[in-house]
Amino acid sequence: MARLPLAGHAPDHQKALASTGKTGALLAGAAALLWIVQAALLAAGVQGLADGGALAAVTAPALGFLLLGVLRASADAWASQRIFDDARACLSRLRAEAVARLAQRSPLDRNRPTSGQAAAILAEQADAVLPWLIRYQAARWRVMLVIPVIAVAVAWLSWVAALILVLAAPLIPLFMAVIGWRAKAASEQQLQIIGGMHGFLLDRLRGLSTLRALGAVDATARRLRATAERVRADTMRVLRIAFLSSTALELFSSLAVALVAVYIGFHLLGQIHGGAWGRRLTLGEGLFILLLAPAFFEPLRELAATWHDKAAGEAALAAMAGLHQEDSPAMLDALGMTPAQPAIAGDGGVAVTLQAVHFGHDGEAAVLDGVDLQIRAGEHVALMGASGAGKTTLLALIAGLMAPCSGQVLIDGVALDAGSGARLRARMAWLSQKPHLFAGSVQHNVTLGRPGASAVLAGAALARAGLGDVAHAGLTEQLGEGGSGLSGGELVRLALARATVTSQAGLLLADEPTAHLDQATAAAVIDALLAAARGRTLIVATHDPLLAARIGRVVQLDPAPMARMAS
Repeated sequence: MARLPLAGHAPDHQKALASTGKTGALLAGAAALLWIVQAALLAAGVQGLADGGALAAVTAPALGFLLLGVLRASADAWASQRIFDDARACLSRLRAEAVARLAQRSPLDRNRPTSGQAAAILAEQADAVLPWLIRYQAARWRVMLVIPVIAVAVAWLSWVAALILVLAAPLIPLFMAVIGWRAKAASEQQLQIIGGMHGFLLDRLRGLSTLRALGAVDATARRLRATAERVRADTMRVLRIAFLSSTALELFSSLAVALVAVYIGFHLLGQIHGGAWGRRLTLGEGLFILLLAPAFFEPLRELAATWHDKAAGEAALAAMAGLHQEDSPAMLDALGMTPAQPAIAGDGGVAVTLQAVHFGHDGEAAVLDGVDLQIRAGEHVALMGASGAGKTTLLALIAGLMAPCSGQVLIDGVALDAGSGARLRARMAWLSQKPHLFAGSVQHNVTLGRPGASAVLAGAALARAGLGDVAHAGLTEQLGEGGSGLSGGELVRLALARATVTSQAGLLLADEPTAHLDQATAAAVIDALLAAARGRTLIVATHDPLLAARIGRVVQLDPAPMARMAS
């Protein structure tokens, strides 16, 4: 199956989903058609007995009925397995693409979903797509295959019975559609509330110590209880709609089958003479029509049972698509996040130029206004200023984590835009204010995201970062989630080793690397930072005057409205 875009390509996406499990659904439909032949054999056997035939009259129909039953069951089993495998593969691709698109969003994007909400969508809500693909798509194909064939088979014997079935059939999808619109809205609302509850719970668990210190645990529990009550109420609303649609289906199908049975009964009794193409139906023909009448509505019954799977699946798909907003100015792929692109060749320092750069969030005052700055290749620069002056924002613009509202950012004379963004970022390394380490070995954390980085390169990076002689920071040492087992300074230096493990990163961007560290630890981090930055361009956002003095060139930023920067 083709790649499934989650956002911005709805027609292609719907077409790709509709083709999922098509082979298995067609086989399942063909297996359902075997019932027509089985019904004919059963009716022929009864007709043979009615005509005075003995056991021999029903032996051949019985054997044929049995063989077709085995064939039908085998085909159904194989088709179900094929549909399930295709649906699981499709869901895996959808999840992988959603994760990839979420990873492309800038960590500074204000519209980025919370981690709890994203986890709920990908891990829990995405599972609602599976029943839709497994059950609804197969039921839809059965409706398109089985119903027309049964209608023709019945009409061949009695146009009245076929007319009853055909007139009753459109009423079922009509009421399903009317009820389904409400079901889809209810499912979307339910998933939104569940996602919000997960995000709220995860955020509060992270700040549990703060909540206890502020005495806000009870208030948080009350809010969580209220949200859970809303989830319960919305779930019951969805179930009520599901029961309503099932009731409508059963009503119309039961009435139609009853009308067919009444017509066949009175026709066989001789009370109704028309409706059979000018002749009299036999007992076997009447039984054949009666056996096919419930089977005519069976695909519609399956479709109705899965209609809410479709509503829940579409709501889950919309939630997954919401993880990526293409119109967000802070998207990485707005600057060409395509890992397959080769990096711009060259080692060593990288020149950085900002020309009349302006940036501000919608509805807020500008953070940066008309910024001009030139940094030579291999130069070390410290950005200083009060909180809110735009130091981190400036680093993010240089890194391509946000796009400027106007102006240009040039890396080695190449404009950072959609065509060059991925290749230019391949020569950058980012050291955030709060670096995160994952549970695993030190080597895994240092070489994270760089498959070509060997143990030798990782060891050299640790040595440059001042961790070469630290016993518990060896390559094979295991770390806990968040870098547990390391001190604050060691964590920063290990993150620095990860940022500079390859020589390709000629531009090192560091955001407050010495924040929240004591003087001795900060001095060790500064030494490691300067050692790792040899031969590279270094831009540091900092409040630390000691770090700025060690770097040399200082660019002072003033809060907006900003004057042009001068060094």
